[in-house]
Amino acid sequence: MRETMDPEASTAARYRAFAEVEARGMSATYEAWAAGVATDAALIELIEELPVAKRQPNLVFSAARFQGCPLGPYAVFREWLHRHWIEVRATVLDHATQTNEAGRCALHLPVLARIPGPLALLEVGASAGLCLYPDRYGYRYDGREPLEPSDGPSPVLLDCETTGGVPIPSELPDVVWRAGIDLNPLDVRRADDLAWLDALIWPEHDDRRARLRAAASLVAADPPRLVEGDLVEQLGRVAAEAPAGATLVVLHTAVIAYLGEEAKRRFVAEVANLDAHWLSVEGRGVVPGIAAREDVHNASSDFVLALDGEQLAWVQPHGRAIRWIGTP
Repeated sequence: MRETMDPEASTAARYRAFAEVEARGMSATYEAWAAGVATDAALIELIEELPVAKRQPNLVFSAARFQGCPLGPYAVFREWLHRHWIEVRATVLDHATQTNEAGRCALHLPVLARIPGPLALLEVGASAGLCLYPDRYGYRYDGREPLEPSDGPSPVLLDCETTGGVPIPSELPDVVWRAGIDLNPLDVRRADDLAWLDALIWPEHDDRRARLRAAASLVAADPPRLVEGDLVEQLGRVAAEAPAGATLVVLHTAVIAYLGEEAKRRFVAEVANLDAHWLSVEGRGVVPGIAAREDVHNASSDFVLALDGEQLAWVQPHGRAIRWIGTP
């Protein structure tokens, strides 16, 4: 992931890394598209019309699909993109990669359930806030009997595979306050925002697409407080709104890679100054001060799950799997 985000890497290298590291085994369509772009000088020339930060494969591909690009082999994508580049370019410039995968709550839950409650959740890079509702979803780890909210089965059931002694809880946490910060908060009650979230889901992931719709319906009935602004600048102010008597947890997933190095350091310092726990799920080496453990078993695309700066697990970034390496 670092190479696909690295502004110093060439466009060809970013797309090659996306094909070989992120898309391989996860999306045959995106693997083929990214590998094709990596060797296509004409398409690279188009993409390099964009600001460096906007050349991300996931953003370009999502913008194309948002504008109606059909799924198919690279040749179909290439021809369509040349014909519709003006619309795709405008979408890329006006949007950001704001994947809001409710399935990531299955990664958060084993950690949140161990923190004394009630909990106040503050998510940075919250997108539409779907990951602020871990107490409203159902969970099925390793095909076992589902863990459901106390008031009955949830319309959202998250499946997750585990290894290594993941401390699976017997009940869901008590969440009494939830808020998020995002540069451009999305509202699942708006059709265009929901369509963009849909376009951000990779082509073959129909289970994630169905889950998005179910989670969006749940959240639309009780929308979270979402604050527009820079996550570093807004963190302290929004955290101060958390109710007394609740344990504040600052959380984020696949967000910090989008910050510059100085902003990353400032964020870590801001979190350290709060009376809060810090739950992070990010790519290896992305967050200053969080060292990924040496491990021959983890996949190159696995993310580091950490609590208060200490790694507890390797995880699949969309919430499909956890491999625990911390103390149960």
